Amino acid sequence: MTLPTYDEFMLPILRLASDGKDHSFRAAMDGVAKQLSLSEADQNELLPSGVQTRYYNRITWAVFYLAKSKLVMKPARGRFRITDRGRQLLDTNPPRIDADLLSQYPEFVEFKNKTTEPKDTTDGTIESDDDRTPDEEMESAYRRLRSALADDLKDRILGSSPGFFERLVIDLLVAMGYGGSRSDAAQVVGKSGDGGIDGTIKEDRLGLDVIYVQAKRWENPVGRKEIQSFAGSLEGERANKGVFITTSSFSVHALEYVQKIGKRIVLIDGDRLTQLMIDFGIGVSEVKRLTIMKVDGDYFEELE
Repeated sequence: MTLPTYDEFMLPILRLASDGKDHSFRAAMDGVAKQLSLSEADQNELLPSGVQTRYYNRITWAVFYLAKSKLVMKPARGRFRITDRGRQLLDTNPPRIDADLLSQYPEFVEFKNKTTEPKDTTDGTIESDDDRTPDEEMESAYRRLRSALADDLKDRILGSSPGFFERLVIDLLVAMGYGGSRSDAAQVVGKSGDGGIDGTIKEDRLGLDVIYVQAKRWENPVGRKEIQSFAGSLEGERANKGVFITTSSFSVHALEYVQKIGKRIVLIDGDRLTQLMIDFGIGVSEVKRLTIMKVDGDYFEELE
């Protein structure tokens, strides 16, 4: 038989998770294979890259979309669990779970809007996937892959040790050009005593200015109180600029506060942190590179 598409896996995965337990991707693969009577050949077919099976790839994408719709949650790296919303959906006995059904959830719609960037047409409607050029489809696929990678990075950060998180932040700051050398940058590690970063770092290699840095591996949002305390600490560190990094998010009041004060403070939440890690090659490695060719117009110019 032909291997089902990833959206055909979403309902079987949600049914598998209906027991309320944490499930690994391997358990999902075994469970879905039994539900759909997939052959060994179906399960072992490789992608063209030869580094991953097509089956595993589609299972992970199915779980990814279920998580984006808040039908499942990820309690730990490589594991997922059904949510109350997922149970409510199963209670309606849907014949299938696909993108149209997931569009009832605002979180999924927000995610799709970020990754597909639909364009308004002249009549006020939205272009469908079929209206996009191959270049636009490739860009959309790239954004989806990047979003999935960022999600995986966040899961791994939250599942890592405090010491690892400290090293990660230092590696990122150095890769971005701060701190001079890694040994110089590492001087900010551990002053807070809570497995985070708290200290100053050179803004450039010459140390002409310093930046006060705090980094917290939190799951709850950072509020205005924490940012006020951070702003007050700049004075004691003789710093005019500050960077506050968190694996979670910032409250609306915290974001509003930094816009009203004289100190220059940059807030980096978990989403931006993972994007910076991808941009500066921290915790990621290149799998493949695609080269897109176009006609060289100069080559075909006739000599006069």
